[in-house]
Amino acid sequence: MTTKSSEHRNIPEISCHCISLFTILLTLRSWRLSGKTKFMIKKPEMILIDVDGTLVDSVPDLAFCVDEMMKQLDMPVHGEAKVRDWVGNGVERLTRRALIGQLDGEPNEALFEKAYPIFLDLYAENTSKRSHLYPGVAEGLAYLKAEGYKLGCVTNKAAQFTLPLLKDLGVHDDFEIIICGDTLSKKKPDPLPLLHAAEHFAVKPENAMMLGDSTSDVKASRAAGFQIVCMSYGYNHGVDIRDENPDAVIDSMAELSGLLAEAELV
Repeated sequence: MTTKSSEHRNIPEISCHCISLFTILLTLRSWRLSGKTKFMIKKPEMILIDVDGTLVDSVPDLAFCVDEMMKQLDMPVHGEAKVRDWVGNGVERLTRRALIGQLDGEPNEALFEKAYPIFLDLYAENTSKRSHLYPGVAEGLAYLKAEGYKLGCVTNKAAQFTLPLLKDLGVHDDFEIIICGDTLSKKKPDPLPLLHAAEHFAVKPENAMMLGDSTSDVKASRAAGFQIVCMSYGYNHGVDIRDENPDAVIDSMAELSGLLAEAELV
């Protein structure tokens, strides 16, 4: 039986719990608004890094190729701003989106069959002419290599475009393994590419981390049992990546040194 006096004694304790919860919620909200969303990170043995929207801003080249394709088809061009919201699921999907001028839906298949080879030829000649590494990438990679992390690259971009792009931008040799969209039978958001890399390095999934920028990166990481850190910039079809609840969100790869220095050793 609970007495009236014992009920009164419990009130301050309950109030303290409420205040503590309120403080935590305010802290999480401040992290979210500042772009520094962060939860507890465990120090990994292996880190896999996405290409488009994480390492490289490839939209300038992709947008150029989209608009040149549209010109050859006698269709209206779109411009870089629209293309930026369509990138992230491979060049076939990008071509389809360009033909209908929106994110979802399908073009006439005969039109796609005519357009896709045009785009592929254009992109083969314009893979890295306008693309560039994001600020902080060089510093981030230098830190990860100096600290001895096992590094791999996992992208949905086909090998014929990925490998020349990474070589032209000087980061190809930073990775021991590069898994492209056509390397395996499945690609992100399927976990297969991530698990394949983990097996290559003989690293357990719980000791691995993915660095990406999109919903596909988060889904693949969760399915594989990896930690996932996302960039606040990148390609996620105009949706805030924090809505996908990654383990951390950073504004620059240069921030990895601080993030990993604070990570727990388990």
